[in-house]
Amino acid sequence: MNCNVPTDIVFSFTGFAHRGGRTDTHHDGWGIAFFEGAGVRHFVDHQAAIASPIAELIKRYPIKSTNVVAHIRKATQGQVALENCHPFVRELWGRYWVFAHNGDLKEFAPTLDGAFRPVGNTDSELAFCYLLQELRRRFGDSQPGRDDLHAALQELVREIAAYGTFNMMLSDGTALFAHCSTKLCYIVRQYPFTAACLSDEDLSVDFSQVTTPNDRVAIIVTEPLTNNESWTHFEPGELKLFVDGSPLAL
Repeated sequence: MNCNVPTDIVFSFTGFAHRGGRTDTHHDGWGIAFFEGAGVRHFVDHQAAIASPIAELIKRYPIKSTNVVAHIRKATQGQVALENCHPFVRELWGRYWVFAHNGDLKEFAPTLDGAFRPVGNTDSELAFCYLLQELRRRFGDSQPGRDDLHAALQELVREIAAYGTFNMMLSDGTALFAHCSTKLCYIVRQYPFTAACLSDEDLSVDFSQVTTPNDRVAIIVTEPLTNNESWTHFEPGELKLFVDGSPLAL
């Protein structure tokens, strides 16, 4: 989720969590990270989201954030363990970066220089460490502007995606990058707000009752979360940048 004012993700997360073992087969762990200023609230669990007490906490505790990254895992590489649960968090340029990946990279074995190393044994965390290493190699100790960062990431995600499926999300708390290798879609909710109905749960919410006319929220997912809204699908190979609840034209 990327939005222009701090917003809770309880509605979307409720439907999302059902895909972690009830309406889908992604039952090998889950995680979520909320940016709050320069800090990050980070929750992961190796249990299926549908059975996780921590997931129940998130549904009942409306943490508000402008950038949220959540992931439900179906293990393709690495055992089912806490250290292999997404999203992963690292520091670069004095900011936390949060990363999640859906896919499978075959024979991806980049050389790492030691500044960023995986703790677990997934291809996903390895790709994240490589991304940050190469960004630091290109730009040194100063964070580049968004256009330059987007251009560099476009090259790097194309390189990594050559090894397999690389649907990923990356955020530093000020913006959210989303890359589609095979399947991603998004929706922007803004005034005039309407009611939305979850696809995975008999639950609906009328956003006009819980928002202001100035609010804007972008939700980016693998599969649409609602069955009564029009979701926009990414093109394969497309990298989008979301800021303040809108995709930017770059």
